[in-house]
Amino acid sequence: MPANAPVGALVGFLFTTDYERAKAFYVEKLGFEFVSLDQWALVMRWGSNMIRITKLPDFTPNRATVLGWEVADIEASIAWLKSRGVQPERFPWMQDAEFWTAPGGDKIAWFKDADGNILSFSQHA
Repeated sequence: MPANAPVGALVGFLFTTDYERAKAFYVEKLGFEFVSLDQWALVMRWGSNMIRITKLPDFTPNRATVLGWEVADIEASIAWLKSRGVQPERFPWMQDAEFWTAPGGDKIAWFKDADGNILSFSQHA
């Protein structure tokens, strides 16, 4: 975006089959702030960024990452997740670690929310 573009903070959009389960995950496991719940969406905030989670009874999670955060220390971030009861995902093509190191040195860890949405932490080289 150009510096003079009329945009504000990022708003992400996710789906759930159960508002209460989604709220519990994002508040209790990831530390999001609950904003509101109405007939259209569960709204959560992390700093200046927001996510709107919409209920879809027949929702099937995407098989790719839908939301991610840049972190300064991937190993500390994974340890923080695990301390909150969230286990990182492991894929067959990953090295023997809880994160993948890309050829350029970036490190990425994946985990799932309560609906199976794939989320990630990334530490860039």
